[in-house]
Amino acid sequence: LCNCSSVGSAGCDHTTGQCRCLAGYTGLSCHSCAHGFFPPQGGQQCQPCSCSPAGATSDQCDHSGKCQCKVGVTGLKCDRCSEGYYRFNETTCEPCQCNNRSQTCDNSTGTCVDCQENTEGRHCELCKEGFYRSTHGCQHCPCSSVASTGTCHIQPGDSIPRCDQCKPGYTGLNCNQCDKGYYNSDSICVRCECNGNVEPALSPSVCRPDSGECIGCRYHTTGFHCELCQEGYTRDSEGTNCTRKEATLGPEPTEFTTSAPNTTKATSFSTEVLNSTLSPTTLQTIFPVSSSDNSTSAFTDVSWTQFNIIILTVIIIVVVLLMGFVGAVYMYREYQNRKLNAPFWTIELKEDNISFSSYHDSIPNADVSGLLEDDGNEVAPNGQLTLTTPMHNYKA
Repeated sequence: LCNCSSVGSAGCDHTTGQCRCLAGYTGLSCHSCAHGFFPPQGGQQCQPCSCSPAGATSDQCDHSGKCQCKVGVTGLKCDRCSEGYYRFNETTCEPCQCNNRSQTCDNSTGTCVDCQENTEGRHCELCKEGFYRSTHGCQHCPCSSVASTGTCHIQPGDSIPRCDQCKPGYTGLNCNQCDKGYYNSDSICVRCECNGNVEPALSPSVCRPDSGECIGCRYHTTGFHCELCQEGYTRDSEGTNCTRKEATLGPEPTEFTTSAPNTTKATSFSTEVLNSTLSPTTLQTIFPVSSSDNSTSAFTDVSWTQFNIIILTVIIIVVVLLMGFVGAVYMYREYQNRKLNAPFWTIELKEDNISFSSYHDSIPNADVSGLLEDDGNEVAPNGQLTLTTPMHNYKA
């Protein structure tokens, strides 16, 4: 008897006893799976391994149908690249090129996935935005996102990076300084507020970088923000420009006429304004003088000279009067001191004696030894003054 498998055979050769096996079966009775097939489970027919000729080491598989794969290839049939490999081809899979900053890549394109150490790019060869490459890898840029784009680069030969682009109002290597026309306000660069009265060409910084005070106010303005008019100027009717103040004439103007050669013009002004403390510039503003009107110009110069002389004279007179007053007070005080301290006496001559009395009661013990200048004068112990002469002796 052939004893052939009812599943794997198609008859029997009664001479040799070899069963005629179907595809996928082998053996005398066709009970075993042929090479490249794996035994079925649950009595089913032998199934082909179908191993990929490019990815498998052979066409044989195990009882579960898993093929033996080459390095870098995976899958039940060895038909795809394993992790860390890409580009499945006729020979094998190529390893991912990620510069040791990623373990995986796209299995078809090779683009690295999940780059580490602040890198990015197809092969993790670039630094992420906001980082720059150094000898220690990708380092964070010292650029604030408030003052710059946050990105930077390092030029060949430099040891420190430079910010790519500063935002308006910031400047410097790392965009940490205020640009011209801006000042530092709580670590933020704020535009200078000078009301358009500063010329950047003349004052490039426009305002002080630490306080914001405007520098070089123009157009007759002053103040912290050039918001005020200088002394002698006022806002115009529109409130924009500073114009020179117009002098107000007195209530009773006096006519004064000046004439120049070849002219008949007359100028009327108040004598109070003439005698006031107006400067030549103010007088010329009140009374415009043309280049041909020589007499009016001369009058303005003479008036100012006379005004200066009068002021100087008044100052000298005041100084002299003060000095005279001080001298008089000093002399009067000296006179009073001498009067109080002088030992004046009243002497009365009688027939046999001389009597005297004090002019000032506050000097009861005054020295009278020098009252009568005579070599023979003596002062007795009892206070009497004795006059000794060749002819007479007097007692006081």
